[in-house]
Amino acid sequence: MSERLARRELARVAPGRPSAVTIGVFDGVHRGHQHLIGLLTEHARGEGLGALAVTFNPHPRAVLRPGTAITYLTSLEERVELLQALGLDAVAVLPFTSELAQLTAEQFLAMLTDELEMKLLVVGPDFALGRNRAGTIGVIREIGRRLGFRLEVAPLLADADEKVGSSAIRQALAAGDVASVGRLLGRAFSLRGPVIAGDRRGRTMGFPTANIAIGLDRALPAYGIYVTRAYIGETSYESCTSIGIRPTFDVEPRPTVETFILDFEADIYGRELRIELLQRLRGELRFGSADELITQMHRDIEETREWFRGDGR
Repeated sequence: MSERLARRELARVAPGRPSAVTIGVFDGVHRGHQHLIGLLTEHARGEGLGALAVTFNPHPRAVLRPGTAITYLTSLEERVELLQALGLDAVAVLPFTSELAQLTAEQFLAMLTDELEMKLLVVGPDFALGRNRAGTIGVIREIGRRLGFRLEVAPLLADADEKVGSSAIRQALAAGDVASVGRLLGRAFSLRGPVIAGDRRGRTMGFPTANIAIGLDRALPAYGIYVTRAYIGETSYESCTSIGIRPTFDVEPRPTVETFILDFEADIYGRELRIELLQRLRGELRFGSADELITQMHRDIEETREWFRGDGR
């Protein structure tokens, strides 16, 4: 059943002509992924091939290592949108199951050649696939000779001699270094979701905030206060965002993401809000009273305004 579902998804996105394909989770769609897909689309254009990415949901580790907590740098919807924006003809999202994990490299690649007319596969140098990751670069190259596709290995993209990958991004995110995260992603790290009703405590203190519903599986930066740019539709606003468990009051059972949009009064409950994290102002603090917190919030807002006056674009 799992292979049948995978074939159905591949058939749905097949371009109707021979294709160039890349495979991966592509969480974050960072500069390393962009480099790989740039090489793919360049080859595809030069050779008259369709350009496709094959990705998986959920993350294979969630299936292969049950109980492993998985957090994502981008939601599945964002991942597909970002991949499509790189000039691909289509993105196939395959449901990753234990049955799919049991396919050998040759069985999986034969499925791609059958459904997508794959003539070119582009991967990174540390790529492997198939049962027990037995499909290494050398194995895939040999399979390609039998199935009629060639393999291109994209060189790693490095930033200051460091591999651009999700591990480096997660380390920077955990430290609250959103500037480095943005450099590695090639864009500002963002969060988005519908605005939901909170406890309205911010409004009573003079700082009405938009409480954004974020999935439990989203990776978050170190708790603290951030300079952010908020987007409602295509319109952007200067904003300041608190991410954390609000220790001054009752500690929240899960982190909240609350954005104060500067000089803004409209009711946006139920609207989707996207925020780009631009700079960390400080870590999350516990204050002795609400008055102390309000005083600090005024400082945070003024620092946010100063950042936009000086560095914001």
